[in-house]
Amino acid sequence: MTSSAIALVAGVAETLLSEQVINRLPENLAPAPWICECESVLWTVRPTRAAAQALPSGIGNGAQALGVIGGMVSYRDTPVGHYDEVLGAVVFRRGTALRGTVSFMAVDSETSIVGGRANWAMPKTLAQFSGGIGSGREITARGALETPWSVAATPKAIGPSVPIRSSLVVLQQFGDGDVRSSKLTAKGRARAALVTVEMDTTSTLSEWMRPGRHLGAVIESMTFTLEEPKALPRR
Repeated sequence: MTSSAIALVAGVAETLLSEQVINRLPENLAPAPWICECESVLWTVRPTRAAAQALPSGIGNGAQALGVIGGMVSYRDTPVGHYDEVLGAVVFRRGTALRGTVSFMAVDSETSIVGGRANWAMPKTLAQFSGGIGSGREITARGALETPWSVAATPKAIGPSVPIRSSLVVLQQFGDGDVRSSKLTAKGRARAALVTVEMDTTSTLSEWMRPGRHLGAVIESMTFTLEEPKALPRR
C-alpha cells in the first residue's frame, strides 16, 4: 500500500495523519494475519446520531448503529512488539448481519500504524499513554499530532474473573473506497466493571464515545487473531 493510500484510510477527524508522520512511516513488515496477546479496559455506549455519522460512507449507507465499544488496550505481544492503544468501534446491523467497524484508533507505535492501516484499514494515528490497565487504575491517551483530543478510563471491577470467547466480523473502508471484512476471534479472562470515562469535550470523540460512567469489563488476559481481509462488493 502506498503512503497516499495509507493516509486515505477512512476514520474520524482525530485519526488524520500529518504529512510529516506519513513521510517517516516505515514499511509494512508484518502482513495479516496477526495473533496478539493483550490486556484491556472496554466500555459500552448506547448509539447516538453521532455514532452513525462516525461510520465511513461506504459502510454507513443502510447500516443501523446499535452501540459503541470504547477501549484502552495494552499489547504484551504482537507481530510488531509491545504497544498501547485506544479505540472506538461502532457496532451496527447491515441487513440481518451484526458487524463492527473501528472509526477511531490511536497507538504509540509507528510500526503499528503502518500494519493497521495497510493490512486492515484500521485508522490508526499517534498517541501518548500514561497509567495502566487494572481495576481502580486510570489509563490516559492523548493525541500526539495537531488535532487535540484525550481519553481517560478508570474501571472498577464488580464481578469475578470468568473465561470469555468471542468473534466478530469487522468491516473497514480502505483508501481506494473498497470495503473489506476481517474475522476477529478471541479468548481470555475478564471481569465485569463500571468504567468512568473522561474526554476532552472539544473533540468529536466525546459525541459518540461519550464521557461518563459506563458498563464494561477489565480484560485480564486475551489472545486474539485478526485474519486477512476479504473484499466486499461496492454498494
